Amino acid sequence: MTDTNASLDAALDLVIAAARAHLDAIKAAAGEHDDDTVWDAYVALNNASHAYDEALNDAYGEVTPWDLEAMPDDEAAGGRGFAGELTGSNGLNLPADDPYLSVISVRQRRDYRVPSVSALLALAEAGRAAIGEPAGGSGPEPIGTVADAVLELLQVGDGSLGMLDVPELEPLDGVVIVAEVAQPLTSSDDDTDGEAPFRLSGTDHTVGRLDERTVLDDLPED
Repeated sequence: MTDTNASLDAALDLVIAAARAHLDAIKAAAGEHDDDTVWDAYVALNNASHAYDEALNDAYGEVTPWDLEAMPDDEAAGGRGFAGELTGSNGLNLPADDPYLSVISVRQRRDYRVPSVSALLALAEAGRAAIGEPAGGSGPEPIGTVADAVLELLQVGDGSLGMLDVPELEPLDGVVIVAEVAQPLTSSDDDTDGEAPFRLSGTDHTVGRLDERTVLDDLPED
C-alpha cells in the first residue's frame, strides 16, 4: 500500500502543477481569447485530473468531484484549426512591407535543487502513467535519471515549465534572455550539439535580460 500511496501523492502533485501552469497561462494571456498556451495548459490539467481520479478509484474505490474524460493530444492548440482564421500573404494579417517584422528569441535558464531523487523519479513515472504508453512496441525506456524525469514532466505538460513547479524540485535562481535573431530555430539533423539551439550568430543580438530570484533569497537570515 505504501507504493500505492506514493503513486497517488505523485499523481496529485501533477494535478497541482498543471493547475498552476494553467493559471500562469491565463494570467499571461491577459484576457486574450483562443490563446494556444491556455488551451494546452487546459488539456494538461484535464488529463492530470482525470488520471488522478482514476488512480484514486482504482486504489480505494473513491472519486473526486471532477467528471472528466481524457483528451487526446491532437486536441491541443495545433489541432484547433487556427490556421484557417489567419489571412494575408505572411499568414499573420501583417502588411508584407512591415519594416518591424523580425524574429524574437526567448531563452530561459531555470535551476532547481533536487531534495529527493527517488521522489522525483516516482513523480515522473506517475506522469508517464497518466498520459499512457503508445500502443505497440516494447514501451519507453525506464526513467532512471533526474534528467529523464524532468524531460518526462515537461512532456506531460506539453513543454510547460509550470509542470516543474512541484515539491520534488526546489527552485533556485533563473534568467530570461530576449534576443533578436536573423533566422528562427529549425530542426537539425545533428542533435549532438546541445548548445547549438541557444548560440547567437554574428547578426543576432541580445535586447533584454530578466533575472529571476527565488523568494528565499529575499528573506532575512536568522
